[in-house]
Amino acid sequence: MQREFVDENSPVNPQTAYAVCKTLVERDLKKLASDHFSPSFMRNATAYGASPRMRFDIVLNNLAGSAWTTREIRMTSDGTPWRPLVHALDISRAIIAVLEAPREAVHNEIFNVGDTKHNYRVKEIAETVAEAFPGCRLTFGPPSADNRSYRVSFEKIRKHVPSFSCAWDARRGAKQLHDLFERIDLTPEVFQHRTFTRLKQLEYLIRTRQIDGDFFWTGPCAS
Repeated sequence: MQREFVDENSPVNPQTAYAVCKTLVERDLKKLASDHFSPSFMRNATAYGASPRMRFDIVLNNLAGSAWTTREIRMTSDGTPWRPLVHALDISRAIIAVLEAPREAVHNEIFNVGDTKHNYRVKEIAETVAEAFPGCRLTFGPPSADNRSYRVSFEKIRKHVPSFSCAWDARRGAKQLHDLFERIDLTPEVFQHRTFTRLKQLEYLIRTRQIDGDFFWTGPCAS
């Protein structure tokens, strides 16, 4: 298991095409930095929280949706891996803070976005969500063969951009989702709908031939 905290100088190890693309953008865009162009790169922790375009395929949101619609969180592993979390509103706050920061503090710099205190074991995330949803049953499975586990240091953004700090933690975020689901009467059908899960939506677009195998739009949308 990865026990040390990784920071902006740690070797990257992208696991998906999306992550590979992000590392390539960082690599190539950094070369374009100049006196007239000051890029900054934001590496967000795993997002969570309510938003106008909800995502239910990220860990805390997914567990909260399950807790509300089934009154159960059924973990398929023992939940020992570590994950860093950051609320969507704190991501927005970080972007604003970097844009307003002195140029010399952020010019061509990479920043992990989050709070070092907000590295959680997946088990802790599940327990926090279960506490926010009264009557929710929480169970765990055996250790998983997927041993991806990492803790991230967010000290750099704290030092370079002292105006930024996270206002949310997992407990507050779980309560926000509970209150939202109660207010809108979230149903299992809505929770499971493809529009809130990226892979389901991509499969739908490919199946209906709205995008091709390379994810380019087809037909009228392509013009």
